[in-house]
Amino acid sequence: MSRKLYYVIFNTAAGWVGLLSSAAGLKRTTLPQSSREKAAAALGADTNQAILSQVFFTDLFTRFNNYFMGQRVDFPDKLDLQGATDFQRKVWEATKQIPYGQTRSYEWVAKQVGKPGAARAVGQALGKNPLPVVVPCHRVITCDGKSGGFGGGLAMKKRLLALEKSSG
Repeated sequence: MSRKLYYVIFNTAAGWVGLLSSAAGLKRTTLPQSSREKAAAALGADTNQAILSQVFFTDLFTRFNNYFMGQRVDFPDKLDLQGATDFQRKVWEATKQIPYGQTRSYEWVAKQVGKPGAARAVGQALGKNPLPVVVPCHRVITCDGKSGGFGGGLAMKKRLLALEKSSG
């Protein structure tokens, strides 16, 4: 039995963003893209079977717009993490606990999930994060204060951190 999926693509102050959800929770978000087509491509092939629905995402749509306009926003939404490993889920949940406008190290996340010394594995799990901004992997940096990696590129990571610092 396949679950119904819903999606929306919309323009924010930072660019085009896509959201994909099931009834169980949010499955995927995109970082801002330069076009609607790029946001759709970043959401992936699941949108081919998904229903376009702005109504399904009304509150989230507003919060994403506010976030990219530099307002402090929380994302306490239910997540559909089907397909993720237990370790990935733990890493993403720990990362969600990092307060807006603050950063933590990969080592900090590793300790939160009970795997001290697994900073590299944390980085790999964050690299597979399907929910950027909602699971704020951009807030995770190296223990010496450097940016570390980011699936959306270091320029985007720095942009998101600067956005949060300016409104934090």
